[in-house]
Amino acid sequence: MEIQLAEQFSHFFGHPHTKTCFAPGRVNLIGEHIDYNGGLVMPCAITHGTYLLLAPNDDRVYRFRSLNFEASLEIDIKKEGYSKMGANWYNYPLGVIDRLIKAGHIPGGVDMMFWGNIPIGSGLSSSASIEVVTAFALNELMGAGISRLDLVKHTKDVENIFIGLNSGIMDQFAVAFGEKNKAIQLNCDTLDYTLVDCDLGDYLLAIINTNKLRALAESKYNERVMECNEALKALQSALTVQYLCDIDADAFARHQHLISNDIVRKRAKHVVEENARVQQAAKALAGGDLTAFGRLMYASHASLRYLYEVSGKELDAIVDYCSTNKQVAGARMTGAGFGGCAIALVRKDSFDAFSEGLIQYYQEKIGYVPSVYSSSIGDGVKALD
Repeated sequence: MEIQLAEQFSHFFGHPHTKTCFAPGRVNLIGEHIDYNGGLVMPCAITHGTYLLLAPNDDRVYRFRSLNFEASLEIDIKKEGYSKMGANWYNYPLGVIDRLIKAGHIPGGVDMMFWGNIPIGSGLSSSASIEVVTAFALNELMGAGISRLDLVKHTKDVENIFIGLNSGIMDQFAVAFGEKNKAIQLNCDTLDYTLVDCDLGDYLLAIINTNKLRALAESKYNERVMECNEALKALQSALTVQYLCDIDADAFARHQHLISNDIVRKRAKHVVEENARVQQAAKALAGGDLTAFGRLMYASHASLRYLYEVSGKELDAIVDYCSTNKQVAGARMTGAGFGGCAIALVRKDSFDAFSEGLIQYYQEKIGYVPSVYSSSIGDGVKALD
């Protein structure tokens, strides 16, 4: 693979690359729509991800090419930074350079070629993977000495400020700090985190792509953020809290009447209960209790389906099938929803039969087939040479 990528780089730019870096995608095992509410999430890095080959140039330009997209960009170095250019994929690396410039780091001319094997628009954080691998590689190339945590903060700013999506920090954090066979219990307010052993034993992590494309920046994602802010403001009339996740279930039960809008109240109920589920899930995984963890996965999906309403017929069909299959310990949607992916804990020796049965069931229900992958929990961003 790396040899073929090297040949493609030389073909595009007329000279060899000097560095190769890789950043994974991520799945969130549990704790959905919590990251922007200041609570606990439990993501892990996966073995699918984004490769970046790069080399400096003397032309004082940034060049972006991708083997996944036809569009490319060559742009002069601008010390004042850049603005988003339409809906092109290269906004993500361009946004990274913009944030680095605004932080006082101006990369010299660079030729960059990307290739990824994360399904685009699937909810596996292909955008965060591109952002983090770009920031990591440029930091290495410049010798700027930016800490991994600051790289995470810069790439979150790319999503929020440059791209315009009001997402939290979970995706970039998992991509940067993931470790093989470990889940990350992350406090999205303090950024304190604990690595949780994630020994799946006789099970594997199945990733099921609905193959329904999403456009998060144009979706109802930002609407959910506003609904949570509305709920928080109502609760702050009686509670001294900064985030919804500062409230436990008992306090919420006593004060939920302060939220006059029924829909907004449902959104807040999901957030409070989902935050508690992450804590319960960490205990279950640490104790090797995959049965208990699986029950929490199903409970999480039900909450996302009925309270937060970010699932949909495609994701629900997948989880409904899993709930009737005895070879599955648990399943849920992962990511922001509105399409994208679900995950399931499936017995290794039953994966092929599970995959065949799910594809048939899904096609009958939805009208087209999903993509089913077996995955491992992998490392975070790293240099490969």
